[in-house]
Amino acid sequence: MLAVAPRKGVSTMPETTAETTELTSQYSAQVAADLERNLKEQDRLSGEIDALQAQLAALRHDHSVLVNIQQALGITAVPAAPAAEPVATVPAPRKKRAAATGKGKQTKVEKPAAPARKRTGKKSPARTPAASSTTPTLVDLVREHLAGQSEPRSATEISAALGQQHPERTVKTTVVRTTLEGLVARNQAQRTKQGASVFYTAPEVAEPAHSEQPEQQSG
Repeated sequence: MLAVAPRKGVSTMPETTAETTELTSQYSAQVAADLERNLKEQDRLSGEIDALQAQLAALRHDHSVLVNIQQALGITAVPAAPAAEPVATVPAPRKKRAAATGKGKQTKVEKPAAPARKRTGKKSPARTPAASSTTPTLVDLVREHLAGQSEPRSATEISAALGQQHPERTVKTTVVRTTLEGLVARNQAQRTKQGASVFYTAPEVAEPAHSEQPEQQSG
């Protein structure tokens, strides 16, 4: 009867080892869950950061485009001033002009010789550098380069070509890109996208429409 007591004390050893294994398994499960949550949180935050960076880059690009468009509108507003000159004419001298319409028609007969000379330089952009042949602007250079290309070109390709043609000028890709966007805003260039790349071409369809108008008027 007395030998039964020590047997109960020996049976407690495997119970303690079982409890420790259960605790370690619980801790390992909690650590694994915490690690998984940490990784998911990192992925979520990195995704939000990438989205914010993309929005910031888009806003900066839009800002540069808007600044260029604003400058372009300021340039186009200057030649709009001469349009107010015919409004200032007094109706009284118009009667004298009506009496001399025959002379005006004779001068118009001599003008058809002038369009023949203009045909040698059909390129509409060639008229603007004539005014400043010594120092052409970047807008003129980009417009002429697009007119001479048969395939779409990117801003980097155009800036590289202009840098080789004009080594004395510092041509930057960002400035060329904003210049191209300004031409697109004024319908003087066309923009196409191929995936993430943007290409530009000259509006070839619009040029012959403008060149045919003086010929019809001369006829």
